Order: sequence, then C-alpha cells, then structure tokens
Amino acid sequence: MGKKKDKEKKEKPLDKMTAKELREMALSLGNIVGVHGMNKLEIIAAIKEVKGIVDEGRSRKADIDVRSIKAKIRELKAKRAQAKESGNAKLADAFRRRISNLKKKTRKAA
Repeated sequence: MGKKKDKEKKEKPLDKMTAKELREMALSLGNIVGVHGMNKLEIIAAIKEVKGIVDEGRSRKADIDVRSIKAKIRELKAKRAQAKESGNAKLADAFRRRISNLKKKTRKAA
C-alpha cells in the first residue's frame, strides 16, 4: 500500500506527460490562456514559465518556430505570384527555391 501512495505523489517529468495531461495541468494552474490551441512544446514552455522553471538545455528543434517560417513562405508565395505576372521567370524561380528550402526546414522541425 505504501508504494502506491508514493507513486501518486510523484509527478512525471513534463516531457514524459501526454498533451492531454499537460493541458489539464495548465488549466489547473489558471495563469495560462489558450491551452487548447497550443501544441505540446508550447504547453510545456508555458507551464515552465508559470512555475518559474529555467530551461537550460534547449534543443535545436525548439529554436525553430514553424509558424514564423510558414508566414515567411506565404509572403514569398505572394511575391512569386507577382513575379510570374510581371513575366520575370528568373525571380519567380528564385522565390520557388527559397520556398522549397523553408518547407524543408519546417519538416525537419516537426
């Protein structure tokens, strides 16, 4: 009996918890807004910020923000369409290659 109580008191590390468990924890903290729209890494970061946990060892993947990359891709697609309309094939091809490279970065980050 004593062992079961000890296991219940210990909290799993945040990175080992499921997204559902993390959402429940974030909602119970009360200071985090928009939990249901966040992915697992964003929830973990928000919980650590509220609890005051300093994240020392950040991975390379965490540094890459997929949303900002996708916003840049949308901008480049618009510029590429303008270049095509004006008949500048070289510029359109350059934008196409930049878009392709950014898409590869988002796949690596996932």
